[in-house]
Amino acid sequence: MEMIVLIKQVPEIGEAKIDPETGTLNRKGIPLTMNPIDYNAIELALQIKEERGGKVRVISMGPQSAEKALREALALGCDEAFLLTGQEFAASDTYATAYALTRLVDFLKPWDIIITGEKAIDGDTGQVGPAVASFLNIPILTYAIRCQLIDQSHFLIERTIESGVQRITLSSPFLITVTKGMNIPRFPTLRGKITARQKEIKKFNAQSLGISEDSIGLSGSPTRVVKVENFKIERKGKILKDMDPTVMADQLVQFLIERGAW
Repeated sequence: MEMIVLIKQVPEIGEAKIDPETGTLNRKGIPLTMNPIDYNAIELALQIKEERGGKVRVISMGPQSAEKALREALALGCDEAFLLTGQEFAASDTYATAYALTRLVDFLKPWDIIITGEKAIDGDTGQVGPAVASFLNIPILTYAIRCQLIDQSHFLIERTIESGVQRITLSSPFLITVTKGMNIPRFPTLRGKITARQKEIKKFNAQSLGISEDSIGLSGSPTRVVKVENFKIERKGKILKDMDPTVMADQLVQFLIERGAW
């Protein structure tokens, strides 16, 4: 079973900052880590590999620093790692990102399954996985909470929907996005960490995959952040204490009347 896992390096929670001029994420000087739900995607791939054999290849798109996340994936047990990197990819929106990843995924054929986390915590859109499946013209199941092998090529997948849980039998190839409740990710072993340091991370840029620079980066992104504002919430309230309860109640009523809330 040949599997590809798409992962992303994201700012640690609470550290994300937006460039007010470009409307894009500013990663300079910010601690970065692997997107938390991507650990669940890796865990599913490793479990399938342990049950049926095969290979797990992990892919990321980002700056050179994304090597850290890829080596962590290798330490967990992934077999190969690939990094799509270059200044030409900077400021790509979800559409341009999915297109670039699709070109690398297509280059790495053959494969049976593509696995991703349901969304990244920095953008929180959940769009890249479905877009990759659309570019590849393969079936996709989102928000998966369970994935069970039935035979050599068929899977029973359970996914959350508005009305409850949907159960679908699907044969490869397909793309699946997993939720945090899918499994409990493993920790890397010392041997895994040592092995990961020795493995090569294969790097690609737009030119090596024949990707036109007009289809990636800002020029290839159909969506734009036209304005970024920081909203300051001011609570113009009044603190009442050490007063007669009747007087406090009267003042509270008057306060609400003045603001049209009574």
